[in-house]
Amino acid sequence: MNAAKKISKPLCIWGTQAITSAAVWGASALATAAHAVNDLPGGPAVRQLNFHPPVTQIGAEQHWLHWYMMYICLAIFVVVFGIMFYSIWKHRKSVGHQSQKLAEPLWVEIGWTVVPFIIVIGMALPATKVLVAQKDTTNADLTIKATGYQWKWGYDYLKGEGEGIGFISTLDASQRELSNTGLPKGTVVPDDYLFRVDNPLVVPVNKKIRVITTAVDVIHAFAVPSFGIKQDAIPGFVRDTWFRAEKIGEYHGQCQELCGKEHAYMPITVKVVSAEDYSKWVDDQKKKMAALADDPSKVWTLDDILKRGEKVYAANCAACHQANGKGAGPIKPLDGAAVVLDADKTKQISVLLNGQNNGAMPSWKALSDTEIAAVISFTKNNWSNKTGQLVQPADVQAARK
Repeated sequence: MNAAKKISKPLCIWGTQAITSAAVWGASALATAAHAVNDLPGGPAVRQLNFHPPVTQIGAEQHWLHWYMMYICLAIFVVVFGIMFYSIWKHRKSVGHQSQKLAEPLWVEIGWTVVPFIIVIGMALPATKVLVAQKDTTNADLTIKATGYQWKWGYDYLKGEGEGIGFISTLDASQRELSNTGLPKGTVVPDDYLFRVDNPLVVPVNKKIRVITTAVDVIHAFAVPSFGIKQDAIPGFVRDTWFRAEKIGEYHGQCQELCGKEHAYMPITVKVVSAEDYSKWVDDQKKKMAALADDPSKVWTLDDILKRGEKVYAANCAACHQANGKGAGPIKPLDGAAVVLDADKTKQISVLLNGQNNGAMPSWKALSDTEIAAVISFTKNNWSNKTGQLVQPADVQAARK
């Protein structure tokens, strides 16, 4: 099989991915069994024991390789322990057998050297073939950068159709609210609970997609089991993987590297569509980007920027600070916060651009100058914070320099 047509993912971490996925999603299934959760197409299944049904060639080869190795290990187990237990039973002292001191024959010496060597070669050759194919990221039709944030994903289309498109993908706000309720008895839980996102990654079917991974704060991991991919996203480093989805549909994954308290709320959804639908999506995204392209020199009125800030806050901040601005646990409240009430607006701008408390408050540099100005203005004039202060995009732009 042509290696250039296969999908990359380090084999040595696929086993870890399977164990992690089974543990996380198995626990989720058990925890929500009382809520009659069904199998999620392209995602975890109730009482799932095996890998996800693959929709890539590499995923299928990983499945085959997994069972191939399992059968070899099972055969070794049966033969070794079968001979051992037979020998113990057949030559036990109670039936009169006496121990003998024998010189080891040459064929035994040769046998226990040659046989393991043959077994190792038989396992290493197919494993190496799949591993090499998984790392072949050349000749990609589309290149996308996936950036891990605490706790969301940023996607930037770098090369191919859709070049220039970029957006942030976060857990759907309604599902976070549902999680915050503690799922009381009688709650109807959707099948995609904690997997639905506001902006899924969209790719065309039967195209080679190269995914470049990195992070801005801590180590994350980009993983979609149906594609057979898992690649760490490490701050200051660039890694890559690739896949070629052969079936239209939505496929789900999660960050698979413990990255902080919101780790469980960092899902990945990849929407695979036809080439025609993908082209339409690209056109729509470019139109939206043009409509949302904000001039940082624009001077906003307080009423207009507060409306914009409310939307930015709901999409990015309410998950931690809550809709009422009161915070929760270690998350500091914004209602009545000194930095919010301070007349020196540069202090709050600095917090959003650079983060604080060793990443407990992440950096929001990925937001535009207008979005940051809008959300700061919103917090300064909402709840009990009636400061009347207005932050303009130009203020944020100046602070970035």
